[in-house]
Amino acid sequence: MTKAATAMTACLTPDMPTAMTGCLAPIDKSGLDELIAKGKADPTVIKKLKCKTVAEGRFRHLNFVRSLPPYIVDEPPGLLGDDTAPNPSEASLAALGSCLAVGIHANAVARGITVYKLEIELEGDLNITAVWGTGDLSDKPVGFTDVRAKVTFEADRPREELDALVAHARLWSPVANTFSRPVNLDVTLT
Repeated sequence: MTKAATAMTACLTPDMPTAMTGCLAPIDKSGLDELIAKGKADPTVIKKLKCKTVAEGRFRHLNFVRSLPPYIVDEPPGLLGDDTAPNPSEASLAALGSCLAVGIHANAVARGITVYKLEIELEGDLNITAVWGTGDLSDKPVGFTDVRAKVTFEADRPREELDALVAHARLWSPVANTFSRPVNLDVTLT
């Protein structure tokens, strides 16, 4: 993160208006309270998320989510791509980092903690010799075998409280749970 970007995040407070701080807008505390109340009122609600992936050519793909512009996924030149966007595995690391950051920030706001800085560096170990099932098909783990997330979290609380908050956010992160437990996956030809 650049020095300017870090300075912008210096005021992620739960209740100070953005206009007063000149900083990045914090999470809306009243909106967060409403989401918390809805979740507690009916903890059985399941939300379906959707994405349509369209191959554009070579290894570049357009991913359409809601009414947003397409999210592009590509491969690096070493994997025969055009290097125009993250590859699928890098995108999954980005999803994990963003999910952890959202959880940490939301829990900080819910607890009245002022956040001065929040950054997460992720790296994962991945054997790519199977080349999407066209290369070496010997018995080996497919996908990440290890993922490490290093959180830089500066706030107005002692380290022990921040450690507990990070652990809590990891426990309740949907993407972290997707990484760490089996998920039913059905892939069919239409």
